[in-house]
Formats: sequence, C-alpha cells, structure tokens
Amino acid sequence: MKPALLKALLKRVPLITRVYILSLLSLSPTGGKQDVRTELLVNIFRSFINQEGSQIGKVQYLSSRPYAPLSRTWVAEVKIPKPEDDVLAKLLQVVDSLKDEDMTYDIPELKDVEGEWVGYRANVDPKAPLPDVSEAEKYKLMMKEVTEDVTVLYLHGGAYYLLDPVSYRTTTVRLAKATGGRCFSVRYRLAPQSPFPAAILDALVAYLSLLSPPPGALHDPVPAKNIVFAGDSAGGGLSIALLQTILTIRRLYDSPTIRFHGKDVPIELPGGAAVCCPYLDVTRSLPSQTENAPYDYLPTPRPVVDGVYQPTQYPSDQFWPTAKPRVELYCDAKTLMHPLICAVAAPKELWKDSPPIFVGCAQDSLEDDGLYFSRKLAEVGAPVVCERFEGMPHVLPTIILWSANARKFMKDWAGFCVKAHRG
Repeated sequence: MKPALLKALLKRVPLITRVYILSLLSLSPTGGKQDVRTELLVNIFRSFINQEGSQIGKVQYLSSRPYAPLSRTWVAEVKIPKPEDDVLAKLLQVVDSLKDEDMTYDIPELKDVEGEWVGYRANVDPKAPLPDVSEAEKYKLMMKEVTEDVTVLYLHGGAYYLLDPVSYRTTTVRLAKATGGRCFSVRYRLAPQSPFPAAILDALVAYLSLLSPPPGALHDPVPAKNIVFAGDSAGGGLSIALLQTILTIRRLYDSPTIRFHGKDVPIELPGGAAVCCPYLDVTRSLPSQTENAPYDYLPTPRPVVDGVYQPTQYPSDQFWPTAKPRVELYCDAKTLMHPLICAVAAPKELWKDSPPIFVGCAQDSLEDDGLYFSRKLAEVGAPVVCERFEGMPHVLPTIILWSANARKFMKDWAGFCVKAHRG
C-alpha cells in the first residue's frame, strides 16, 4: 500500500470504527441492506469525495493514469483516424433538431479517436504479463478466445470529466468473459475541455468504425445487430445519447448513410443498449439524489437557493473556469434539458422503434434517472428490462466485486448483451 493512501486511511480510523460498531449493533443508517464490508467502502469513498475539492486537471490526471493490463486480460490499443466532415454534420443536425431555440453549445472538432479492445485471457497464470508483441498480434490472440459474436461498445463513467478506458479494464474484461465476446472501450473526450457534444461525436465515430473499419483497422466489419452499447453512470448516459442520435438520424432520413473513410455507411440500429446506474439528468434534480444518500457515496447536490440552481464548485486551474464562462462542466446551462443530455426530460415519443434496452439501477442517487427513463420506454412500447438492486451503492458491479448483488448484476448485464445480439 502506498504511504499516501495508508496515511489517508489512518485519518479515517474513527469513521471506520463508527461504521463497524453501528453495523454490529444493527443501528446502521442503511437498515441492514448493506453488509459491513460494503458499508465501510461506501463511507470511505464518501469521505474522500466530500472532502475539499481538487482542481479539475489534477483529478483528471489521477483518475486516468495508465497502468499495465490486468492478469488474464487481453488489451489491444488502437486509434481511429479522423473521418470526413459528414460525421460531424449529421451529429449537428441531430443536436439542432432536438434543441429548443435558446439552447447553445460549442461545435466540436473532428479528431482521431482512441480506444482499446479488451477480451478475457483464459488458461494462463494469473501473474502472467501480456506477451511482448504488436497490438495487431494481441488482437489476433484475443480473437482466438472469443466464443460469441457480440461486440460491446463500452463507454466509461466519470461524470463526463473523469476516468478512462484503463480505469475500467476490470469491468470490461468481466463483461467480455461473461458474454464470451469482446469489448471496444472508447477514450472519448472529457469536459470541461471538450463539452457537449464532443463525447457523443467520439462515440459515433467509434460506432461507425465498427460498422465500417477504416484502413489499417485490426477488426473486420461488425454487423450492427451484433453490437451492444454499454456503459455505467455518465457512460450509461452517453450510451443512451448515442442510441438517440442514431434513432434521430433514422427519423430525419429515409435511408440514412454517413460518409466514413471513403464509404457511405448505412446507419443501422445496434442490437441493443445495456446501462448500469445511468446518469440521465445532469441537473441532479430528482428525489433519489437526496433520499438515497445513506446508501451511496456520491455527494448530494448543493441546495437550491431562492429557486436558483447551484452547480458544484471547483478550484480554478488551467481548465476551469473555461475561457467562455459556463456554470456546468459538461454543457451550457441553457442546454441542460437537451434530450441528449437529460433523457428523463425528453419526450417519450423519441424512443419509438428503439432496440431493446437494459437499465440496471441501484438504490443510489441516480436511481430515479434509471426508473423514470425505463417508464418512458415502456409507455411507448420500447422493449426494456429494468432491474433495481435495493440498498446497493452506485455502479455496484464495478466496485463491490465480492457482493452477491454485484455478481447478479454482472450476470444479467452480460446476459442481456448476448440475448440482444442474438435477437
């Protein structure tokens, strides 16, 4: 254990002691819905998150540092070259068609998009490193162990401004193992440096690259029905935004295509989407934000003062505040209710003709996001599976790996991906 982490934990010995004693005496605020190990983790996480804020650049660096791939994990890193302007043009048409007149946003640049292929590596020593071969050879070796045709397009969480595919290898390799397939984990651009809709643009480029690989790609074309969008927290919100982008393109055009690396690629719907504790209301205004605080480590929103929304405050650095001032990291305040940002406030009719969607909820601050969204889907006849795990914290399958609830969540999450691609 690193000295800095040990020092931080020693400062929290009184907190750890209090949580443990209350749990033993059956006096825990969670009412026995969490085991003591989960309670300790939630309280320790909460104490770190609720301490005085750090600069955006610092926490981005700390949460995105590269490290060697985990044992029994195939990782092949790739870069998707910048495509033609038609990709951006189609996205802007979608954004504009869904926005109110006074909504504003920054037009992003098209850029190269990085990502990594992740698969499960069986029958090796848990301590065995990846072989010292090219990324192309790693990909070939990974594909030899793939037993299912499903490709999970994974978008990581982190409130749209934190984390990275490397932070999620534990999750993506477990999804790959449980599905028998592979994950393509996207390094989308983060706010505040790249606000809405830059992340959606990167996700769209990644999807197009699966459908129609650019020159030099490691993979063969993937049929749309074999692709399932997946993500947790903000990555869940981004997955839903990407799916709505595709649905809207298909509404705007009779036989939609996008010019991508010299080819007109038909825009087909994926096999489905599967999201974990999705972040679908950036305003954080739903009741579960405060009502579920005892079970969760995410901070509660700042109180509304005289009817005025109070955004989270961050110490200034080279990234925040932005040169063009705004109150939210991810988007302009006027655009908080855009359907690609706030799916819970979007007209339910937008979800007609949607492919199947899995929504996994915890009893966390984002519970209402998932439940309200699932209700909208059901009301228009969109196929939806919604599961709720009582008493569980945010993104439980990624943090409390020992829990029976987390294992159940992962099993159902992966099982849905397989069923969705099989039709």
